[in-house]
Parts: sequence; C-alpha cells; structure tokens
Amino acid sequence: MKALVLCGGEGKRLRPLTYYFQKTMIPIGVRQKPLLEYIVRLLRHHHIKDITLLVGYKAEQITNYFEDGSRFKVNVTYSEDIPELKGTGGSLLNAYNNGFFDEEDQVIIYYGDILSSINISELVKQHIQNEAMATVALAQGYTLPVGVAQMLKDQRITGFIEKPSYEKPVSIGILAIKGEALRHLKELSSTHEGLDIMRHLIPYLIEKGEPVYGYILDSFWYDVGTTDRYEKIDNGQIEKIFNFLLFE
Repeated sequence: MKALVLCGGEGKRLRPLTYYFQKTMIPIGVRQKPLLEYIVRLLRHHHIKDITLLVGYKAEQITNYFEDGSRFKVNVTYSEDIPELKGTGGSLLNAYNNGFFDEEDQVIIYYGDILSSINISELVKQHIQNEAMATVALAQGYTLPVGVAQMLKDQRITGFIEKPSYEKPVSIGILAIKGEALRHLKELSSTHEGLDIMRHLIPYLIEKGEPVYGYILDSFWYDVGTTDRYEKIDNGQIEKIFNFLLFE
C-alpha cells in the first residue's frame, strides 16, 4: 500500500495565514505540530510507510521539515506539481506520469487539509475485500456551516434551521484506489483543464461501471480548509484524540 498526500495548493480559503504558511504546515494542537505531521503519523500507525507528498506552493516548508521521512520512520518522496496539470487530478496524473506509483499498486489518497483519526487499516481491508476500483471515506451527520430557510411555494419564509446536521454521507477527502484506475486521468485530462479527483475521476469510474464503494467512518474528522474552521479548532480536544500518535 502506498500513500499520496495532496499538499500543493495555495490554500486561498485560509488566507492571510497561507501568505506565510503552506496550508498543510499550519500548527495544530497544544504542541503546535504541523497538520501534515498528524497525517504522516496516522499513515505510519497503519503501517503505510511509503508516502509521496504532492507539493507545489511553498514546497520548501514541507521538504525542509520532513526531508526523507526517516525522522518519522517512513519513506517520504516528493512529486512537484507542474503548471500544465492543474487541480487535484492534475497533481495525481503528474505523480503517475513520473513513476511514483504504477497500475499494480493500491494507493491511499489523502487531502492534506483534513485532520482525522480514521482507521485506515479498516478502509484498506474493506477496499481489498470488495475488490473495489475505489473506496471513498464518508461521514454522516455533517453540520452545514450555514442556516437553512424553510419556505412555502410563494417563497415566504416560515422559519430557519441554524446549521442543521446533514444525514446523507459526505466525502471527507480520503480514499483508497487501485493504481490502474488512474490511467483514466489521461483520458479525462484532454477534456478537463482543472482535473478534480472527486468531481471528475470518481464519477467517471462509476459511469464506466467500475466497482466504487463507500466506507462509513465513525471516527473524528475535521476540515481545516478555512480560517473560520481553523480558528474554531479545540486544541485540547486534538491533544486527547491524537495522543496515541504523538506518543507512539
């Protein structure tokens, strides 16, 4: 099993912080360790030690901190984004073209602005048992960040539900995928300039009749992708949840 972590974006939703930090390097928790360190430690905890970081914007902050990964008892390599291949799918295709993984590999793809204690071992186990082309981690009970209006047909508002819980499963930016599925990125790149994994690749696999499954998690996850979300992080809670990684 190999892991690819997407950590090359400019993090525009996290500005002005990301004028100074790569978004995956913003400090998290009481110990103020980089967000990306939690991801690397989680992957190692689940015995995934071959990790490629897909870097671009402020890549030096990442490469200087993680180097070859030996400090974290993993093997870290770096795939640098190129302007010709945009989006998360473009980063993935670039890594594929440069031989960081091949069609025989099973790959964990992890979005670098997601903090989670997901049981990756269980995700991988389900993925392999189902002989899936892709298995997408999903969470239920997502709280919408806005109020939802209740309206009549004439558009009269009868009430508001403030930040309701959305019960349908939502993607959290973590998935397992067969390396062979990524050959489809080449086909998609000819018709989509800003290639996106969840918006383009996964629907394309489903359309082609490939077996795509969901993995429902009951563990902690948090999207750190905006300044509002970052400001609301409970660092004490993070310390308790991820204590098993920090002192492993």
